[in-house]
Amino acid sequence: MLAPAATRAVDSRGRANPEEPDDYRTAFERDRDRILHSKAFRRLKHKTQVFINPDGDHFITRLSHTLQVTQISRSIAAALSLNETLSEAIALGHDVGHSPFGHTGEGALSPYFPETGWHHAAQSVRIFDVLEHLNLTWEVRDGIRAHSWKIEPPPATAEAMTVRYGDRIAYLTHDALDALRAGVLSPDDFPRRALERFGPPGRVWIDEMINAVIDESLASGAVRMDTPTLEVMNELREFMFERVYLSPAQRVHTDPASALIRRLVDHYVANPSQLPSTYRDSEADLTTQVVDHVAGMTDRYAVMVDERISSG
Repeated sequence: MLAPAATRAVDSRGRANPEEPDDYRTAFERDRDRILHSKAFRRLKHKTQVFINPDGDHFITRLSHTLQVTQISRSIAAALSLNETLSEAIALGHDVGHSPFGHTGEGALSPYFPETGWHHAAQSVRIFDVLEHLNLTWEVRDGIRAHSWKIEPPPATAEAMTVRYGDRIAYLTHDALDALRAGVLSPDDFPRRALERFGPPGRVWIDEMINAVIDESLASGAVRMDTPTLEVMNELREFMFERVYLSPAQRVHTDPASALIRRLVDHYVANPSQLPSTYRDSEADLTTQVVDHVAGMTDRYAVMVDERISSG
């Protein structure tokens, strides 16, 4: 029932440490289950998506973002007769490497790695490879590694491309709604072309963007969005970065969060004996061990530790 471009579990490049096949589940189904039961996945419920410590219960968290990415990715995969379970596994695991306070952490942590920088996608793979030892298949690891559009080389499977689109569709849509909810934007602020092409922010956007990917993918034979719609989406993304993600109003919250993350890293580098003995790669250099610990913190735990350290 799968399309020729679909990735079949029986053709997987396998795991770093070979395992006997499961009697009832494919390799990708096992990966999905392992990710769902991981500690890193559970922590997503208390990690920021965009708005730090917002007032109200309806703002997106990193966990709700992940679930929305999973739904969108599976919808695209199903329409294209791709391997839905592979898309699901990649989507569920794609953001577990995020630090506290959303993308703020990448800017805060990158100076500690001047040659390579620090990126949540690579950290997600590191968590599953080293810190939790899940021994995932090559295809799931590759999709998580390259779910972000800035990562090269791109992912090797069509299913991973559904997650690339699913991630962007999800965050543009729910972040726009959160910006409206927070009073950062008004409905008339969005680019005219985006409103004409996608309609008002919300589920209409999701439907229009998903359909644009499906229609163009069926016509072209590769997972992609038609060029005119992609141009509108990119314009919308640039608008969101300017008016929301990197706005002066947002920096009022992100600058202190960045400073907090750096205080924690500097503290543990100066006091390595305070690092917990579990969930730790003792063979890594000290800075990497410290960043593993700090990046894994939830927002509220990072705040609590910072307050405890500050109080002496």
